[in-house]
Amino acid sequence: MQRTVLKGADIIVAIYARQSVDRADSISIEQQIELCEYEARGEAFRTYIDRGYSGKDTNRPEFAQMMNDIRLGEINTVIVYKLDRISRSILDFSAMIEMFGKYGVQFVSATEKFDTSSPMGNAMLNICIVFAQLERETIQKRVADAYFSRSQKSFYMGGAIPYGFRKVPTVIDGVHTSMYEPIPDEEKVVRMIFEMYSQPQTSYGDIIDRMNELGIKKRGKDWVRQRIRELVLNPIYVKADHDVYDFFKERGAELADPPSDYIGANGCYCYKNRSDKKKKISDIEGKQIVLAPHKGIVDSGVWLKCRKKCMGREQIIPLQKARNSWLCGKIKCGVCGYALTAKQFDNGRRRYLICSNRLGTKCCKGAGTLYTAEVEKLVCDEIKERLAKFGKLSPTEKCTSDSELAILENELAETEKEINGLLGKVSSADNVLFQYINDRIALLDSRKNEIIERVNKLGVKRCSPDCAIDCHQIIWDELSFDDKRQVADILIRVVYATSEKIIIQWRI
Repeated sequence: MQRTVLKGADIIVAIYARQSVDRADSISIEQQIELCEYEARGEAFRTYIDRGYSGKDTNRPEFAQMMNDIRLGEINTVIVYKLDRISRSILDFSAMIEMFGKYGVQFVSATEKFDTSSPMGNAMLNICIVFAQLERETIQKRVADAYFSRSQKSFYMGGAIPYGFRKVPTVIDGVHTSMYEPIPDEEKVVRMIFEMYSQPQTSYGDIIDRMNELGIKKRGKDWVRQRIRELVLNPIYVKADHDVYDFFKERGAELADPPSDYIGANGCYCYKNRSDKKKKISDIEGKQIVLAPHKGIVDSGVWLKCRKKCMGREQIIPLQKARNSWLCGKIKCGVCGYALTAKQFDNGRRRYLICSNRLGTKCCKGAGTLYTAEVEKLVCDEIKERLAKFGKLSPTEKCTSDSELAILENELAETEKEINGLLGKVSSADNVLFQYINDRIALLDSRKNEIIERVNKLGVKRCSPDCAIDCHQIIWDELSFDDKRQVADILIRVVYATSEKIIIQWRI
């Protein structure tokens, strides 16, 4: 900002003016300077002007230049239109006044008459700056409250527009705002990314390779792992149903909408809690989840698979394809819980498993001698034994729409909520109220059982016995390496192994 010398040759008076926002109801820079000129009493002065800067701190270029000129002895008086133009912080103002005293600089406010040479004048000055800081903090709180209130009503709150959407105007509760609308071409790409990543063996790198093969850019830029991770974590894309509601609720998120609104149609906005410090993008606890007005793109089942796959990762690590064992990613050290890594020796004729913690840091004593083929055979035998418990395997199919099931599940949740509320009133109820509560709970419980029975009938429809297979144990031996790995992911949660024992945690 260029400073202007208005009068005289010797610069001994500084006029400082600041305006954070140029509004019709605020006093302009020019008006501030005009009012301060009177206090100069005809003395030569120099103006220091900071446009667009807040008074919450001293990170302002012209303010810094003025303080430097004071140190050089060029200024003996500083004039401002009002106290809060130069500072709204008690600490900053105290440091500034101390520096003024050190260099013999007088401070003058055009609208607040202070005599800084007297103790009473200094006391009044400090009282005024306390109220200036209080005003700034009150404004900040008011802005934060308004932001929170608007976000809870599904209003558009700004920010980068996610890939797959465009912003369009809309009206919510009589208020003009904006919402997202899917872009057909980008919507297809988003679905493809989620479908790919929902597969256990697919990594971010695989998706990037596929995007490059198809020549698909992210709005003119190459895809990178971080952008794909942000995409699959974002609930803006999900068709939020009751399963999504339960997912967030179980993990400590704060949901603004009741479960009955989660009907498998709309996406979700995700906001940080106002009291939270900076958290990782993958953190859920304490986040504010609000149903958005736009339609979701990705089915809840696919989105949840991707979201759960990302959980627990502290950083993006490229998922390496299993080459030496179909148990890779499932088998852990039975001592420390770290992954067991498959290694080869003797030109690939022998394979063994080693603790990655021992391999990298030597902090684990190791799981002992574990030959890959032997462990695979043991786990394979356990899988066959597990499958033998099922005489026949029958495929299943959905016989109703996701929205119909969501409506039933929401009704079930509301029914259970009402039952729990009534039970909480039993201890303080008189005889009449107790009888009413008892009758009402009996009615609700009957309805609850009807809903559960209906959900079970609609949710899964068994195929005819002709479609069932009973040779699944034989088929296992004929599966390819990748197929075995995928089946293992479906059947097994994790395998803990040492040379002495193997513990399998099943999904079924």
